[in-house]
Amino acid sequence: MIEFIQNKIKTSVDLKTGLISNSKILNAVNELVNVSVDCYKKDGKVLWCGNGGSAADAQHLAAELSGRFYYDRPPLFSEALHVNTSYTTAVANDYSYDVIYSRLVKAMGRKGDVLIGLSTSGNSANVVKALEVANDLGMITVGFTGETGGKMKDVCKILINIPSTDTPRIQECHMLLGHTYCEMVEMALFPKK
Repeated sequence: MIEFIQNKIKTSVDLKTGLISNSKILNAVNELVNVSVDCYKKDGKVLWCGNGGSAADAQHLAAELSGRFYYDRPPLFSEALHVNTSYTTAVANDYSYDVIYSRLVKAMGRKGDVLIGLSTSGNSANVVKALEVANDLGMITVGFTGETGGKMKDVCKILINIPSTDTPRIQECHMLLGHTYCEMVEMALFPKK
């Protein structure tokens, strides 16, 4: 059993180590920081969506921006679209689970806002639909996915596709890069004196 645990840790560490020299992913995260800072400077918002563990990650990262990350500073408008359970269950029941996010993007999204979709496969229909609607509105669309990017690769302006097909390892990298993104946005908008 110890060897199994060691193997899981090594797999995670090896994947994260590979990110250090992955210029495509590093440039994508840097671009996401830049567009988000620009969005916030224009009084915009960052919205998030995902399912299951990716929904939990979306909510966690949204809170890092709307609350605080490392230090006290003004709040930023950042919200995970699934947090209103009455809305989510009503729309899923009355329309379809596939439109739970796209309807909220229509209501909340504005040109220049950022929508970040998380899906390890890149094929979550409700996330893809939300990104499509966001593109129609002129929002900046971002995908955190696994290796292939799935359907999201064709509807995202910025794609952060972790080079793995192992869902837990992909999600661990999403959180690592997501935390890094939040820290960089905080530093850029509220530099410490």
